[in-house]
Amino acid sequence: MELLNALNWRYAAKKMNGNSVPDHEVSKIVEAAYLAPSSSGLQPFEIICISNQELKQKIHPIAFQQSQILDASHLLVFASWDQYTDDRIDRIFNYMNIERGLPLDTTDAYKATLKQNLFALTTEQQAAHTAKQAYLSFGIAIAAAAELKIDATPMEGFDNKQLDELLNLGEKGLYSATILALGYRKEDEDWLVNLKKIRQPFHQFYSEIK
Repeated sequence: MELLNALNWRYAAKKMNGNSVPDHEVSKIVEAAYLAPSSSGLQPFEIICISNQELKQKIHPIAFQQSQILDASHLLVFASWDQYTDDRIDRIFNYMNIERGLPLDTTDAYKATLKQNLFALTTEQQAAHTAKQAYLSFGIAIAAAAELKIDATPMEGFDNKQLDELLNLGEKGLYSATILALGYRKEDEDWLVNLKKIRQPFHQFYSEIK
């Protein structure tokens, strides 16, 4: 299984060499993230792709001076909805029905139940739920990059509030959930590159109930 080989190859690169990832390869990673599953198909998040070096310079201190911010070819910022609204949910379901050639009221019953459940959550709980959907896409993007032999370093080490302000995410009703740095490992300066890949013992990770 090629995916398993790719996942065994990948690791969270600690030092990147600054070489550019071709745009068509970045597009493949983003498309894979776009096709990821999400709860009720809402996709309550956006991906912001940053390759501008001046902007990365501004993000660098916000991300605690991590070198990957500057040395990565592209940064993918996964920005989640701050909450669910009628307009947001209606927009998604209307688009879905139009694309499928269905009357707009086809999904009204399901949509009403969905809204009832989502709106029963606090604003904080809604934001946590949208972030979970972003992370589904985030994981798919990491796997897609590995298949392309592109390093993808997951990054949660940044000041969310400062990044939101820098990117004006609040004006869009978004907040930064996580960052994925795309690039190529700099093997001679990365202490992690040759170390054995370790996960917890499999018997502690997996069990069966039959």
